[in-house]
Amino acid sequence: MEAFIADAMLGRLARWLRFLGYDVLYFRDIDDRELVRIARRKGRVLLTRDRGLVRDFRVHHLLIRSEHLKGQLAEVLREYPPGNRSSRCMRCNGLLDEVREKEELLNEVPEHLFHSVDSFQRCQACGSIYWKGSHYARMLESLREIQI
Repeated sequence: MEAFIADAMLGRLARWLRFLGYDVLYFRDIDDRELVRIARRKGRVLLTRDRGLVRDFRVHHLLIRSEHLKGQLAEVLREYPPGNRSSRCMRCNGLLDEVREKEELLNEVPEHLFHSVDSFQRCQACGSIYWKGSHYARMLESLREIQI
């Protein structure tokens, strides 16, 4: 599966692509030259809405035309098939591991979640905890709207 780096205009897109299992680097504040350098060095496809950036630098890229998240997702998914859903941290792009023993989360998640949710995942890199709650269901519904 292809790896990406998203420019500063595409932070929301980066998070949603991570939800879908894509490996997406994203930096809120990064110079164009540094962005291109990382893309080249790490063999990543640059996701950008900046026509000048791809005109000025020769780099493997996907020029995103839509201003709206659903359109942006559809553009990426047309070119690159989705990966394993929920395998990456939406915050930092780290890999997620299943939490084998729920008890280790007793003091890390709200009590009502601890008692009502059976399965959790933790980011290997930043420690964020994920579960399939109402937010997850809403995200899946949004993805169904663009026929993913």
